[in-house]
Amino acid sequence: MRTHGWGGRVPRNDDEATARILAATRTIIDRRGASTSIADVARELDVTRQTVYRYFASTEVLLSATALDAVGALLDRMTERLRGITAADDAVVEGVVGVLEELRDDDYVGLLLRDDRLSVPVVGEITSEIGRVFARSMVDRMDVDWAGAGYTDRDLDVVVEIVLRTLQSMVIDPGSPGRSASELREFLDVWMGASIRALVAAPRREARPDRVSAVRR
Repeated sequence: MRTHGWGGRVPRNDDEATARILAATRTIIDRRGASTSIADVARELDVTRQTVYRYFASTEVLLSATALDAVGALLDRMTERLRGITAADDAVVEGVVGVLEELRDDDYVGLLLRDDRLSVPVVGEITSEIGRVFARSMVDRMDVDWAGAGYTDRDLDVVVEIVLRTLQSMVIDPGSPGRSASELREFLDVWMGASIRALVAAPRREARPDRVSAVRR
C-alpha cells in the first residue's frame, strides 16, 4: 500500500482502502454522473490511478462494485414501497415497476444500465447469481404469504427468474412509445401477473423421462 497520498490519511488495510475508493466514487458520480472515471476517483483520493487499479481493474469494474454496494439501500426502498401488498401477482408486478423506476433514477445501481453505459456483459449480469440473490431478497421481503398461497420453493425460483428476465427485457428495450406507470402495470399484469397466478392455479405436472424420450424420437 502507498505510504503517501490519501489526503494524508493512509488506510489501515485493504478493506478500508476499498471502502474509501467506493465512497469517493459515489462522490464523483454525484458530481459527474456517467462520465466518472478512475482518474477522477484517484484525484479525489489524492492517489495515483495505479493505486485505484490495484483494487479495481477498470472503470466498469469500479462502477459495478459501487452499484453492488448500493443495492442494500435500493432493497430497503423497495421493501417500503411494497409494504402491505399481499397478493403475489400484484406484489411482483409492483416490484418490477418499482425497480425499473429506481434503476432510471438511481445514480449508483442504475448508472450502468443507462444508454451510454449499456453493454452485453452488463445486461447479462441482470440474470447472474448476484442478480438472483437480489431478486430473491426482494421476493422474500414482500408481505406475501408465499407458502400459504400455495407457492413452493421451486415456484419461488421460477418467480425470481420471471422477475429477472422481465427486467432484462425491459432494460434492453422498454418499448416505444413509452408507457405510463399505470399502462406498464397493466402490461406487466398480462405478461407476468398471469404467469405468477398460473403457478398455483395449474395442476402440478412432473416431467416424465418417457415423454421426453418420445419427443426426441
